[in-house]
Amino acid sequence: MKLWQKDKTSLKVVETFTVGKDREMDIHLASFDVLGSLAHIQMLESVGLLTKDELQQLQSALKNIYNQVQKGEFKLQDDVEDIHSQVELLLTQRLGDIGKKIHSARSRNDQVLVDIKLFLRSELEGLASNIQSLFELLQTQSEKYKDHLLPGYTHLQLAMPSSFGLWFGAYAESLVDDMVTLKAAYDITNKNPLGSAAGYGSSFPINRTLTTKLLGFDDLNYNVVYAQMGRGKTERVVAQS
Repeated sequence: MKLWQKDKTSLKVVETFTVGKDREMDIHLASFDVLGSLAHIQMLESVGLLTKDELQQLQSALKNIYNQVQKGEFKLQDDVEDIHSQVELLLTQRLGDIGKKIHSARSRNDQVLVDIKLFLRSELEGLASNIQSLFELLQTQSEKYKDHLLPGYTHLQLAMPSSFGLWFGAYAESLVDDMVTLKAAYDITNKNPLGSAAGYGSSFPINRTLTTKLLGFDDLNYNVVYAQMGRGKTERVVAQS
């Protein structure tokens, strides 16, 4: 039985199609799920939904889980539905009912969203760093080979003289435009959805500004409905960049 099992069972073929390889992806999201929870519980304590002692216990346990992830020792148990359930299970095993409190004032919906956004942001930052290295290499080669002549063709005929350096520089400049689109994808990604809960916000007095700051987001998704609607949009923009 799954965590969110209702009074009806979905068709196995439908479940297989919709779930796909989610569990494999969840392993990539593990460290980000922990980071999201660390920010969330600090916010919960700041608004009085956790005691200071509960916060410290949860922080210690979550940091241990994070270290397991970093060492490659973290695993998703076969009978556990997803990464969020696995982390909560580990906390509950270690801390009892305190472990269940990390789910206060949030839903699986905004938890998934924040995990994916943190993951995508990290991937975009890594890609930008690699692009910078490639750009610098191309520029170096452009300067190095600027006097190595190469015939330029137009309409299949020899035309103006060119050089290897000119072509290296062309690809370098192309990367500049690629970075513009990548930056746009980053700006869309780097907005905090945490606090949108199941898509209609939370009745608890949460502080979304605090979690935005703690997680390093530039801004937040202000409209809680759009925070949920924007999930596929964010992934599409990143995929197209």
